[in-house]
Amino acid sequence: MDIIKKHLAGLEKKEQKILNKKQGVIEGNLKPIVKNVESKVPEAVKKSLDKAFYKSFHIVFEKGTRYIEKLYNKNKIQVDHIVHDYVINRKLDSRSIKDIDKFAQKSKLLNTSISALEGAGLGFLGMGLPDVPLLTAVILKSIYEISLSYGFNYDMMEERVYILNLIKASLTKGEIQEKYNYRVDVIGDKIDEHINFNFDLDREIVNTAKILSDSMLTSKFIQGIPVIGMVGSITNYNIINKISRYSSIKYKKRYLKSKCR
Repeated sequence: MDIIKKHLAGLEKKEQKILNKKQGVIEGNLKPIVKNVESKVPEAVKKSLDKAFYKSFHIVFEKGTRYIEKLYNKNKIQVDHIVHDYVINRKLDSRSIKDIDKFAQKSKLLNTSISALEGAGLGFLGMGLPDVPLLTAVILKSIYEISLSYGFNYDMMEERVYILNLIKASLTKGEIQEKYNYRVDVIGDKIDEHINFNFDLDREIVNTAKILSDSMLTSKFIQGIPVIGMVGSITNYNIINKISRYSSIKYKKRYLKSKCR
């Protein structure tokens, strides 16, 4: 089990790097500009974006998952995980542990590319809000594929709460991010140890929609301006990249912890 502890320690370092990430020079220089644009965004636009993300999550959770699953081979991912898990159980070494990451990394690359193209295309046409359901679907597709690659079932209601908190923790900063990061760990442990816990899925969706909306606000407002709106491709890419990186770390930690129980 020493090798598992070693890999868990490595994942912890990656996680802390995300949590303690300092503001970059470019981000710092752009912050005043972003704040200026945000101050000019009409409140009606903000409320519309909140509502759009809220509705999108409900639609996907209630009846959209089966359509998202048409975009990847669920059975193959599950079988691949079973094979990798078998290899790890038979021969526990660094190579076998790293091999289980392969599909998650491919999924991240594909989904960030899709989100960038989607953002650029609709931004060029001057469509800011209409692509929210599509972006929400790509976000959940990315997390779904990652969860499957580490052997987790996203159909459970509790797992949906976990997924929503993954999104919140990956897109916030400072003390708020630390709070959500702690909550992600608590929820994950309870699910994996089969401990029931109380939750309000609708409230979780409201909070997630607001955080996602805040993260996208400026770009979605600008994206409504033809041609200039192509900046949406950069924002979409960054959002998917943040969520995918964080989710991969958290799901792998859960998987490796299960080997220690």
